[in-house]
Amino acid sequence: MEAVSIGFALLIGTPLIFVAIGGVGWGILGGALPGISPSIAMALLLPLTYGMDPVLAIVLLAATYVGAEYGGSIPAILINTPGTNAAAATVLDGYEMQRQGRGGEALGISLYSGVIGAFFGLAMLMLLTRPLAEVALAFTPMAYFALGLLGLSVIVSLSGESLLKGLAAALLGLMVGTVGSDPISGVSRFTFGRPELLDGVAPILVMVGLFAVSELLRQASVSVWEKPKSTAMHLKFPDGRMRRRLFKPQLIGSIIGTIEGVMPGAGGTIASFMSYNEARRWSRFKSEFGNGSPEGIAAPETANNTVAATALVPVLSFGIPGSNSAAILLGGLLVHGLLPGPRLFEENGDVIIGLYTGLLIAAISLFIIGMLILPVCLWLVNRPRAYLMAFIYALIFSGIYSIDNSLFDIGLVLGAGAAGFLMRLVGFPFLPAVLGVVLGYLVESNYRRSLVLSGGDHAIFLNDPISLALLITAGLFIVGSLGTRSWLTYRNLQKQFLENKT
Repeated sequence: MEAVSIGFALLIGTPLIFVAIGGVGWGILGGALPGISPSIAMALLLPLTYGMDPVLAIVLLAATYVGAEYGGSIPAILINTPGTNAAAATVLDGYEMQRQGRGGEALGISLYSGVIGAFFGLAMLMLLTRPLAEVALAFTPMAYFALGLLGLSVIVSLSGESLLKGLAAALLGLMVGTVGSDPISGVSRFTFGRPELLDGVAPILVMVGLFAVSELLRQASVSVWEKPKSTAMHLKFPDGRMRRRLFKPQLIGSIIGTIEGVMPGAGGTIASFMSYNEARRWSRFKSEFGNGSPEGIAAPETANNTVAATALVPVLSFGIPGSNSAAILLGGLLVHGLLPGPRLFEENGDVIIGLYTGLLIAAISLFIIGMLILPVCLWLVNRPRAYLMAFIYALIFSGIYSIDNSLFDIGLVLGAGAAGFLMRLVGFPFLPAVLGVVLGYLVESNYRRSLVLSGGDHAIFLNDPISLALLITAGLFIVGSLGTRSWLTYRNLQKQFLENKT
């Protein structure tokens, strides 16, 4: 009851509500602009928090994180451009629904699922902070390596009709992930003397190029531009039947988002991809995935919005940031003299209660602000195609340039776009390549660290219980996916044989 009274006093006596709403609004805007990641949106606000009350400062940063994680889905659905890394999995079915004239429905599902993920993540943050933090600390480099392999095992399911093409695309992504400085020795690799490549190729550059620029090139290559099948521009939320159908993928996304959020280094990107894969695995409508499946939106959006809250668990309990955004929030705590750990809960309980209250307001305002801005977004995306394409190009290049004020980054995006256009022509899937880029560093760096710890003995991966469990799970995923592929191929061949015989 004391916590409730403190939270109520903060709502009444401070501008906490307005700070949370403002943070969500700014976060949605930052997430919707390609290249302006949640961490950048938070970093831009960090200087403004120096003179603020500690509670309001932390709430502002956390609310921005919540808004940005959702905001990335808006361009992913409307213009085939993931605003954030975590929104990459939403592109596949979200943009397909937009092309079918169901953009309002796709945005409604995204907002509905995002709000559910935000509330679920907040509940997990409040109830399980200390127990889950112990799980995060139990992860060793060997476990993170196995986690990366588990993420890469999803490639088998995301390879489309040709497993060989999917593996080739994944290999291309892993090759891009090796560009930059060696994670152990620091020696530069494949940089060709360009200092801009010393830190590697940012995944967002590859994603924007593959998904957005390649799509613009594809549309420019056709003589008659295609139009949506429907001109409806109204936001449509799921009805009772659709909500029942979305319950399972949302539950999958919530569980995976909770687990991935607690583990430093995992984050929303891995959570969204794994949720998408598991939602398809357990769906009764597998054939719809990749062709405009509502479940293909609900699962990743629930997951990455759950991560926005659960990623704070290791930050608050042990001061271990699991992502760039969490690191900025940690910086906000330290600026105000707040040291994460058990003492934070004992000595600065009002800050923790204020944070929980602010995140609750942020989850509510996420729904309200989304309802206000999404109809405007739908109206904009249905403007004449020539104007729209010019606007998208300007949005992409201005967003990418703003990351490091670098024309070289724009060149990388254009190169990725050209590669994506060629991949479209020969039928290579994008998602395995994106997974390779995202997970490449995680797998390589922890593999190398593990061998340093063991003196080159690979048995260390089997001696660690968490690593062993994850490796077995990855193996089961691969075997199950290959078995399903083989069975479907056999059934199709059998069906064709019977049809020909008839």
